[in-house]
Amino acid sequence: MTHKHSHLGFEAYPQSHHEAGNTQICMVKTGKGSQLLVQGENPGFEGESVIHDGVTALLAPLNHHNAGKLREVFPFTAPRPGLENGCSIGVGDRLGIATPGHLKVFARYPKVFPILAQQSIRELNLTKRTYEDVLNAASFAVFREGYTSGFGADGDHLKKPEEIEYALGCGFSMITLDCSEHIRNDVPGKSLEDLQKDPQGNANIQSIYADKTFDLDGGMQLHFSKEDALRADLIYSKAIAFMAQIYERYVKGQRVDFEISIDETMTPTSPKEHYFVASELKRLGVVCQSLAPRFCGEFQKGIDYIGDHKQFEEEMKVHAAIARHFGYKVSVHSGSDKFSVFPAVGRQTGGVFHLKTAGTNWLEAVRLVAIKDPALYRAMHQFALDSFKEASAYYHVKAKPENVPALDTLSDAQLPGLMDQEDARQVLHITYGLILTAKNEDGTSRFKDALYALWHKYEDDYAELLSKHIGRHVDLLLK
Repeated sequence: MTHKHSHLGFEAYPQSHHEAGNTQICMVKTGKGSQLLVQGENPGFEGESVIHDGVTALLAPLNHHNAGKLREVFPFTAPRPGLENGCSIGVGDRLGIATPGHLKVFARYPKVFPILAQQSIRELNLTKRTYEDVLNAASFAVFREGYTSGFGADGDHLKKPEEIEYALGCGFSMITLDCSEHIRNDVPGKSLEDLQKDPQGNANIQSIYADKTFDLDGGMQLHFSKEDALRADLIYSKAIAFMAQIYERYVKGQRVDFEISIDETMTPTSPKEHYFVASELKRLGVVCQSLAPRFCGEFQKGIDYIGDHKQFEEEMKVHAAIARHFGYKVSVHSGSDKFSVFPAVGRQTGGVFHLKTAGTNWLEAVRLVAIKDPALYRAMHQFALDSFKEASAYYHVKAKPENVPALDTLSDAQLPGLMDQEDARQVLHITYGLILTAKNEDGTSRFKDALYALWHKYEDDYAELLSKHIGRHVDLLLK
């Protein structure tokens, strides 16, 4: 909701009134969209002067320069490390408009540290956005909503030094190192005889673990056979060397949260393999705040957990104990909509975990389109079906387009319900980049401009959808 600013007649967001020294700033709605209204001393914002009732002020657009200046003047709008908090949750916002809804959730859970700016290079490429765009959107939203408790910015699934340099150079407070290109997926299928001949094996490292038993809290123990040690060494040693190299070059001595991802692999990370990686990192002096194993079962995009729930909880108990033993927390990737395992995550970690969501925020924006503009939704839905095969090159999902109810069999009132059907969710989930970048023959935007016009018009409705949906995530994780 907005109200009239007391001096200049603009509609101001009520929580956005902030002062620093002799400068007063709020965010207002104008004919050109939301802008900052700067009164008093101008510490360097750019914009146009306006005079109303004899009062001179500056209308400053929400651009990169002004975002940087806002972070200087109001440090609460700049990201900071925070993964050492008990619970932290990443809420990837591919559209740059979801943060107000997310903050409604975090206002109810003040002990949860939010990573409001979280995007992968893949997401940037598919949406044609930049890390500057992602961070600026979060900073402006935090200012608008008056959220001063702190937030993080995560350069997610970074694989190359230049990607890490880009994220850190933009001021991101967290990097998630994706080690998948350094993990050997050929090892699990090989025989012991073949592994013993593998030239990459390191007998010295293996001797640290072979035929040894390691204690964890709660009376848990992990016993490594010679084969366990050999397999762990061959699968992960290249990746561990990569982790150590990145840590020494970019993380050590810096104020940045460091997450290690070993979840993008062909096979689940066994508790013994998790222990091996963590122990080797400690031996090499590498300190991380969180680590993401690949859990048993499947964590597919936009739908609930697929797998054995009892096995998941039993293994999560060990994974969490390993994380506690080595001083970091477990991270759960592709965490959107995994409602059936959220209670187990909360229980077995004691509420000390990191969780990442992203696609589900986009799907709630899609739901809003279905509610408010059925014709636009129908066109977007058909385009998604037509584009599904192309999008499948980027994401692994089980969806079958033929299982999605045919549009011509559904009334307009039934369209929002498609966002509760697994196949439809996944079809719309993975085609987001193609939808947002689609062009008409004359080069104009096919969907993006109409979609953003709708989302801005109904921004309060979108915030309520997100508050309810992401709130359900947090409720189950922390109940």
